[in-house]
Amino acid sequence: MSISASAASASEPQQLAWDFDAAGPADAGAGPARAAVPTGAAALPPGTVEWIATLQPTDADAMRLRTLDMDLLDAERAARLWAKVAAWVESDQIAYYIDDAPVSSDAAYDARMRCLEALEAAFPALDTPQSPTHRVGGTFSNEFASVRHPSRMMSLDDVFSIEELRDWYDGVRRDLDWPEGRPLPMSCEVKIDGLALNLIYRNGVLEQGLTRGDGVTGEDITLNVRTIASIPRNLGGDAGDVPEFVEIRGEVFMRWDDFATLNAENEDAGRAPFANPRNAAAGSLRQKDPRITATRRLSFYAHGIGRLDWGAGHPAGTHDEVADQSQAYGLYAKWGVPVSPHNRTVDDFDGILAMIDYYGEHRGDIEHALDGIVVKVDDLALQRSLGATSRAPRWAVAYKYPPEEANTELLDITVQVGRTGRVTPVAILKPVHVAGSTVARTTLHNPFEVKRKGILIGDTVVVRKAGDVIPELVGPVLERRKGREGTLREFVMPERCPSCGAGLAPAKEGDKDIRCPNVERCPAQLTERIINLASRKAFDIEHLGEQSAIALTNPEENRPDSVEQYAPHLGGTRHEVVVEPGGEPEPYEPAPGLELPPVQTPVLDSEAGLFSLDVDRLRDVRVWREIPIIEVRESVGADGRRKRTRKRIGGTGLWYQTEAFWTAPAPAKRLAAGGTTDGRGDAAAGESAAAAGGDAAARTGAARPDAPAYPGYDVPADAVVVRTETKGSRSGETGAQPIIIRPMENTRKMLEEIDKARHADLWRVLVALSIRRLGPPTARLIANAFGSLEAIAHADAEALSQIDGIGPEIAESVVGWFAAAREPGDWRGEILEAWRAAGVGTTVETNDLPQTLEGLTVVVTGSLEGYSRDSAKEAILARGGKAAGSVSRKTDYVVVGANAGSKAAKAEQLGVPMLDEAGFVRLLETGRPDGDPADGPAGGSAEEADGDAAGGPAGGAVDGPDAGATEGTEHPDAADAADAAL
Repeated sequence: MSISASAASASEPQQLAWDFDAAGPADAGAGPARAAVPTGAAALPPGTVEWIATLQPTDADAMRLRTLDMDLLDAERAARLWAKVAAWVESDQIAYYIDDAPVSSDAAYDARMRCLEALEAAFPALDTPQSPTHRVGGTFSNEFASVRHPSRMMSLDDVFSIEELRDWYDGVRRDLDWPEGRPLPMSCEVKIDGLALNLIYRNGVLEQGLTRGDGVTGEDITLNVRTIASIPRNLGGDAGDVPEFVEIRGEVFMRWDDFATLNAENEDAGRAPFANPRNAAAGSLRQKDPRITATRRLSFYAHGIGRLDWGAGHPAGTHDEVADQSQAYGLYAKWGVPVSPHNRTVDDFDGILAMIDYYGEHRGDIEHALDGIVVKVDDLALQRSLGATSRAPRWAVAYKYPPEEANTELLDITVQVGRTGRVTPVAILKPVHVAGSTVARTTLHNPFEVKRKGILIGDTVVVRKAGDVIPELVGPVLERRKGREGTLREFVMPERCPSCGAGLAPAKEGDKDIRCPNVERCPAQLTERIINLASRKAFDIEHLGEQSAIALTNPEENRPDSVEQYAPHLGGTRHEVVVEPGGEPEPYEPAPGLELPPVQTPVLDSEAGLFSLDVDRLRDVRVWREIPIIEVRESVGADGRRKRTRKRIGGTGLWYQTEAFWTAPAPAKRLAAGGTTDGRGDAAAGESAAAAGGDAAARTGAARPDAPAYPGYDVPADAVVVRTETKGSRSGETGAQPIIIRPMENTRKMLEEIDKARHADLWRVLVALSIRRLGPPTARLIANAFGSLEAIAHADAEALSQIDGIGPEIAESVVGWFAAAREPGDWRGEILEAWRAAGVGTTVETNDLPQTLEGLTVVVTGSLEGYSRDSAKEAILARGGKAAGSVSRKTDYVVVGANAGSKAAKAEQLGVPMLDEAGFVRLLETGRPDGDPADGPAGGSAEEADGDAAGGPAGGAVDGPDAGATEGTEHPDAADAADAAL
């Protein structure tokens, strides 16, 4: 059955004649709630009659077809499955090619098509000329006149893995009997996600523009094609180089910037936005009114050649020869026909892989959407020798990247609280594989955005993810709502914070963002303050970075919303899913009866408890981690040895719990023969803490002298035995082997660093209090002026404003914070009281460095080898200078490191002196970049930014975003260099 015979009305949903098992729309009657026990096809043995009958036209069930073993089927069941899947493929083709409103993702369509091909290979009786597998593209619409192509316009076969691509490549060389070691030139091109077009030129004049249609007959859309500015109406170049007749094949597409402009115009006019550039281009190209097409800013790249007749007026030798694909593109350039600038010619398979890898990494960096790499034999004579199948050439193939868009079900919309109190709606999705990773949730920004996109809970939605970009929910698939209207519901923004229960409201009238006002107790906001106090601009606590702060204050962050995303045993002890290049993970089904673990209570509910932390309180803290997808690639090196490389390519959208601060249970090691320990071995890691004093040793878990002994086993002094297991020896004796846990090395170091923070300089304590508008520069000024925390706490705004560099807003903020702290029961007062009891806030920094930069304003941009962002600023401040964040005419010097940004260009424009790192060091030492001590140039000071400046690792970008204190990222040598500079 062909599409035209089965589609009585392409604009209406229908049940095709052979779809005898269809049970109505997907997921009809299902609400947004998720069942813990697998249902539908997931709960049945693959290949059974019941499994086939239960399959639905969803992306999830399409993915299940990929893993079906054809050997499980007999002829009858194969025919039933073929009929069902073929009907869905035909419906997909009608929606995609005719209605320009696809209802399935590319990945689902590809999976169904490959299932049909596998069925037809295993059961040849199913392979009929009417099969969708023999159809080139879609049939044509009746909206335009039907025209036969002068030469057949074929599709390409797709491959989805490097292994399949290698098989094709080896097959081409084998069919050509190509000598081993001899280069075989191939053309590699990015596969544009657009609409195929055949341009017919006669004597250099554009005569017709045809869609591909079924490859034999297409639609005449010439009037609309003439509105595309990049398509020449007349071929350029010398008359002798213009043939009598030529077919130029290519792709019409919409650039990303033009797509954004079109959608913005649609939204301003109250029209629905397009889901993606491909749909926008297709809809624009097939408008009945060419004036509408003309407004859509379509583009065109040529990527092939059809029939070419030079004619009697161009005898051989009087025109350019076209012997290969590359020469055709050179000829197109002469004619003024645009060709993709991303094309490459390669000589071997490694060159093909390099192209695939490069654009896999830079997929979002070019001007248009792409979904793969097309590889063609470059020589046209070799192309003719290889020939074609009924639908595709044997000399070309399309390697498809993992799809950047996929359809999935919107299970729910929850909200999450950001670290500044902003409450954001989050889409909870049925996990779907997109662009190399599995997406199970994505932000919706604010309730106004949810309403603008027209999303309903229970919708089938389009999810887009490009590379490492945060996944985006594009919008609903409206066609999928038909028959399911009663199961859908609108999102309602909660009135209370899901993290702490406080009432939600905008910070001020007119704000779109809703915020939680519970600054002191809200776990999400507390996490941010812990990150701030641990950063290098405050207490500088190593190993207390973002992940440790989350573990202390909000260990249930990233907790799965259902058992469908909970995979405690997937991937073994390494908790990873390994795939081959180009492969995707198998669908995950939770074990029957699996339940989520109990919700944990955070160790810290306020900064007040920071200095009372000890290893025992951290013992049971567990955090959620996503199971990654690891691509393993094997290659042969220049030395002939096989190599295996591992690369994390994304996440699975599945989660497990792991220990945050202690090790997982592990057997204690046996002692070597003759060992003298009593089973409570000396832990080297605990000696430093023990030497520091009894209290510190207890906090860091350096020793447990009252613990029982386990002769024959090495049980470190800081370990806890959680159980024993009976083990036998070679002599036949049995004994109890202890299973131990112990604090991680980084946990011990973190607690030692917290202990050191008790003696931090006063200005660092002020920054650690997270007082609004108070950053390191102004905190240092206040600390130096008042000398003690007690004096600052009782200072008034007038006294603070007397300090040069402290404005009224900062003064009022400081006074207001300490005034609130004096109120009975106030959380700020609890922090001060606890910190004072721990000895915090009694030290004032003394600065004996020469004030070589007094009166100078210095801006640092780019990455410096010997300085982190904060250490560079502190080096300037410690020598009396001002570290500004922007370049102006008042700037005296700009220090330029690697990967400098716009500040370097601004300095050059204004004529501000620029220094490299060596010049910066000389400037610090002498006040002059040439190293000669002098008064330095006169210059005013730029206004100081009082906002928080992030502490980054040494060598980090000075202009980069606020990263906080990251765990284990600062190289000791770099840190030493920065400290030495200070």
